[in-house]
Amino acid sequence: LHPAARAAKSYPVGLELYSVRKALAADLPGTIDAVAKMGYQVVEFYAPYLQWTIPYAKQVRSQLDDLGLRCYSTHNSSAALMPGDPMTKAIELNQVLGTRHIIMASPPPNTSTLEDWTRVAGQLADASKQLAPHGLLAGFHNHLIEWKPLAGGKRVMDVLAEGTPEEFVLQLDVGTVLEAGVDPIAWIKAHPGRIRSVHLKDWAPGSEAQEKGYRVLFGEGVGPWKEIFATVESVGGVEFYLMEQEGSRYSELETAKRCLANYRKLRGK
Repeated sequence: LHPAARAAKSYPVGLELYSVRKALAADLPGTIDAVAKMGYQVVEFYAPYLQWTIPYAKQVRSQLDDLGLRCYSTHNSSAALMPGDPMTKAIELNQVLGTRHIIMASPPPNTSTLEDWTRVAGQLADASKQLAPHGLLAGFHNHLIEWKPLAGGKRVMDVLAEGTPEEFVLQLDVGTVLEAGVDPIAWIKAHPGRIRSVHLKDWAPGSEAQEKGYRVLFGEGVGPWKEIFATVESVGGVEFYLMEQEGSRYSELETAKRCLANYRKLRGK
């Protein structure tokens, strides 16, 4: 961030719209409107957006502008970050939306070995070069599996971080880090400036039937949030935060509202 933004200690908080996926599929404009009224400042669209036409994307952008919302990143299938028509379309749509980051939300099918992941890292490094002239950064969103060691002991995330350029975004999904038993603070400190966005997903030991796991609301799990915020803001290079919820004891929209309230309470805002 620019020094002035750092001094202001103001980081926009948004919603990964997968959190309200049923509502979004039923009524995208109405859902976006509801999210803005809750007080979210940013939205992150996910894979289905790639089916939009350019005129429809322009309609969505117009609504975002009217509501004062920004879309700084999108979640994408692996195809959107490989050469071909999906990447071309992703670039066009993200430029309409005013996006900064095109994030790979799931790896190519049958990616499992060290060799597979090394190849993916190379493809992502190539994607970074291809997106750069368009003012876009490539990135990757971690899941639970990417914290498991591969043959030789390296974790998938280590392979991806080492095989991609410094500007490549390592979007941090905190919940999966917590479930994997990985120290999020150590990961952030080891990759200064690369954690440009963070998914604020909490986690607690226990089953979904007990409303534990990822079904806890933000702030109800075991996440060391104050330390995470302090570290990612001083070292990680975070630009914005995104609430993400896979489901809870409340409806989608009520969940999003309660998570934002918990975030504000935790941050004293």
